[in-house]
Amino acid sequence: MVKFRSLFTAVVAGVAALAGTAKAQTAAPNAEYVNAPVMQRIPDAPKPGAGHCGLFETCASTKIGLGRGDFMIRLSGVGVLPQDRDSKAWLTAPGLGLNHLPLNNTHLSTTNQAMPELTVEYFITDNLSVDLIATSTRHEVAALGSDVPALGGPRKLDVGSAWVLPPTLTFAWHFRPHKRFNPYVGVGATAMWFHNMNGNRGSALGLTKLNAGFTGGPSVNVGFDYQIVGNWFFNADVKQMFVRMHAWVENPAESLKVKAHESLDPTVVSAGIAYRF
Repeated sequence: MVKFRSLFTAVVAGVAALAGTAKAQTAAPNAEYVNAPVMQRIPDAPKPGAGHCGLFETCASTKIGLGRGDFMIRLSGVGVLPQDRDSKAWLTAPGLGLNHLPLNNTHLSTTNQAMPELTVEYFITDNLSVDLIATSTRHEVAALGSDVPALGGPRKLDVGSAWVLPPTLTFAWHFRPHKRFNPYVGVGATAMWFHNMNGNRGSALGLTKLNAGFTGGPSVNVGFDYQIVGNWFFNADVKQMFVRMHAWVENPAESLKVKAHESLDPTVVSAGIAYRF
């Protein structure tokens, strides 16, 4: 009897243990996922326009430096500084029996000028580019020397003023393509048209009609581009042009004429901002 009770007690205990285990498994059938990390905040949806690179931003898609296929437009401030290296002048006065009389002690002087300048540039290869500059500047012209007083005029004779249009085509070699700082040297050619020429109406010698011929010559330059932000670049450039001016001034009756050959040889200094397309 005692053995039977002990056996019954053991069976009941075993059944209770099995029932407890089954209940625990039923309550947590996916117990292995209970401790999985819980997301604290749902990410924001992408904003419209996300990934767009602004006009004044340098983004992952922005090309660094300049290279083949790039096209640029540049707006600069330019200073045109005529060097007046040498000049020769002759006097012609048929009524006085003078024909091509040299004025050896007289030379021309041309004033400096500053104006805006527009440049377009295209990169043929990573290193080689071609650019064209366009601007127009107004200059005052005067004759200086002891021959002027000998003709009855002042030591400095204001001849007049003229506008000059000097388009210059330049081929430049760039040393550091695809870099922010990119120095270069170049060679090219300059053509010069003179327009809106006005003689000095108050000239002591009555030389009020000023004219000048078309001219041109070679040029060399040196400069650099620096990428500021995005497709915006800063440029500094110095050009040396080798150009002679052929000009003459005369009175209304054309009875007195002074002709001059002048080595203008202007130095052109510019600095400005460019945008790459």
